[in-house]
Amino acid sequence: MKMLNAGRGSVRFLSLNSAAPLRTKKGRIMDSIIRVDHAGEFGADRIYAGQMAILRNSPSGPMIEHMWKQEQVHRQKFEELIRKYGVRPTALLPVWNVAGFLLGASTALLGEKAAMACTVAVEDVIVEHYNDQLRTLMEIGNEDDKEILDTIKKFRDDELDHYDTGLKHGAKQAPFYEALTNVIKLSCKTAITISKVI
Repeated sequence: MKMLNAGRGSVRFLSLNSAAPLRTKKGRIMDSIIRVDHAGEFGADRIYAGQMAILRNSPSGPMIEHMWKQEQVHRQKFEELIRKYGVRPTALLPVWNVAGFLLGASTALLGEKAAMACTVAVEDVIVEHYNDQLRTLMEIGNEDDKEILDTIKKFRDDELDHYDTGLKHGAKQAPFYEALTNVIKLSCKTAITISKVI
């Protein structure tokens, strides 16, 4: 604390340890994007880990492993961005760790087609989420950070490939496809909303 003479005998105090200025709106948006995308890719990694725990030796095992490896690359990239931009990860990573694994394993226990239905539901939400983010980044004029824009575009395209793969491998033939995918989509949307801020 430093004492300043404000004239006429009055004294004002100026804190030398004052908090950093509030982040700009653009900065808060970028923090939220990196935080939620890191959480999403972390969750996707855990979903595929759960599926692989059950279906590793099934005919769809190699395909699931291929998608899982892509999700691991996505997760690693967002871990890098979290560090680079000093973004606080979501406090709910332990929850998403368990929830993601259980979602992957439980749908895999219902069979390969149910696992593919899970993939389709999750990727449908994520592709829409990434498209929304791309629109937001264009609106706030964040072309100066091409790395984040390019990362989201690339990962969006990977997720779209996963969606198509799930459809090609019988997702819609899963028992209770509509009910199953609707529950999974709602869960994903809820996780996205929460992870933006917590």
